Amino acid sequence: MIRGTRVPVELVLRELGAGMTIESIIEEHPRLTADDIRAAQAFAADYLADEDVIYR
Repeated sequence: MIRGTRVPVELVLRELGAGMTIESIIEEHPRLTADDIRAAQAFAADYLADEDVIYR
């Protein structure tokens, strides 16, 4: 969850991956800020930094 909300990080990342803009995500989830979305991206990058990811 993103701090102070009930919005999962995964949902935000999937919305970004689907092409939604930060602005449109904030419209859909008004409790989020642009900083929250950037923090979700940074969290995912840190989480995956030591993982081997295989794309098929």
